Amino acid sequence: MTKQITAERKTAYYLGLVLMVIGGFLFFSIFITGVMHFGNFDNFEANPRSSMFLVFGGMAFLVLGGIISGIGVRGRADSGVVLALENARQELEPFSRIDGGIDKDALDELDINLGCKPPRVIMIKCAGCGKLQDEFSEFCKACGKKM
Repeated sequence: MTKQITAERKTAYYLGLVLMVIGGFLFFSIFITGVMHFGNFDNFEANPRSSMFLVFGGMAFLVLGGIISGIGVRGRADSGVVLALENARQELEPFSRIDGGIDKDALDELDINLGCKPPRVIMIKCAGCGKLQDEFSEFCKACGKKM
């Protein structure tokens, strides 16, 4: 199983991001030009056509970029481009490893121990009664003598 993301997937991911940025600029440029030309009715018939091109072209770039970026992230097998379930696990391995590391860091931060041996507890035997006490106990819980 590979532990590295292939160059093709990186290229697809970044190409998708670039297309999404271009699509965002095209889509939101209609609002900027609308504010700049507010109240200007010159060339009234051509402006709506160019505005619709910007809006729908921007949306198309956003959708296409999202699809290509998703293929780059998940790989061809997991995104449904290629129906090969045996390759899906291999393509997702770097991300699964990262997700597991993030989860482990969060559990370690919260001091949660899942499925591992419990921490070793040190007990001290009372000299008076012989009962086991916590290591930091000052007095025996059974007989009350000083430890």
